[in-house]
Amino acid sequence: WARSSRTMAVATVNLRALTSWVGIARLFAVVLSCLAFSLVASTGHFGGPYGTWCMFTWCFCFAVTLLVLLLELLELSPLLPLSWDDFTSAFSMLAALMVFTSSVVFPATFISSPCSSNRCARQAVATTASCLCFLAYAVEVSLTRAKPGDISSFLSTVPGLLKVFEAYLACLIFSLLDEYNGKPGLMWCVAVYSICFIITLLIIIFTIGRCLTYIPCPLEKMLVGYNFLALLMYLTATILWPLYSFKGRSRPDPCGTICWWNKHLGVTFLTIFNLIAYLVDLVYCTRMVFVRAP
Repeated sequence: WARSSRTMAVATVNLRALTSWVGIARLFAVVLSCLAFSLVASTGHFGGPYGTWCMFTWCFCFAVTLLVLLLELLELSPLLPLSWDDFTSAFSMLAALMVFTSSVVFPATFISSPCSSNRCARQAVATTASCLCFLAYAVEVSLTRAKPGDISSFLSTVPGLLKVFEAYLACLIFSLLDEYNGKPGLMWCVAVYSICFIITLLIIIFTIGRCLTYIPCPLEKMLVGYNFLALLMYLTATILWPLYSFKGRSRPDPCGTICWWNKHLGVTFLTIFNLIAYLVDLVYCTRMVFVRAP
């Protein structure tokens, strides 16, 4: 009797996982990501690192979102040894960032003007599907974001979502790093990117794995200290990276997409964006610690 009861509990179907607004947004994301990679695959024209990245993004987001839907539909998510709300919040934010990047990179790399061939039409439709998929994930992020004062799920709060954003920007920076060996200023910047990325990633992993209770100090105060330190480190990188990258070096002519100048310029802007992200993160974490809602 006990065994049959457990079987019935496991076999329970939660239709709200599909009919709620969050579930509908996830269904749209599954369909649109599937449409995007299917159309691009049908063209056979997605070679190179940028095309591979876009295809990986759409396939990865499709597979994980479908898995999330199935686990919630069958009510199996509570059986997993992780914080499910933190995991889904972090993934939806990561998926939104990845799909947004692919929606920009793919048409810029593979769609040429004028667009008149059948292959180009399929690529354009795939790009449109990718943009709509980004909107679906953005809606999911907004629907699952924690209300002010609610910190039960850290990665669904603004500081938690910013942690995913900061880690993702660091990954983009790593993909663009080029010609920095032998220059102390640039090597320091790479150290800044690496240290901040590792610590931010550990915070995300510990949160999802419910390991924050093992930290000997309060999470909010630790985040304030870390964000302040990361802000100072990124401030030095914001100054040193363009100084050591472009001083006494003119832009090559011609300079294609893989030109060192374009890569270093991309790292410069991404460093500034992450500096702003850590500043906003510090402000929010400071408010969480020192400004208590009545």
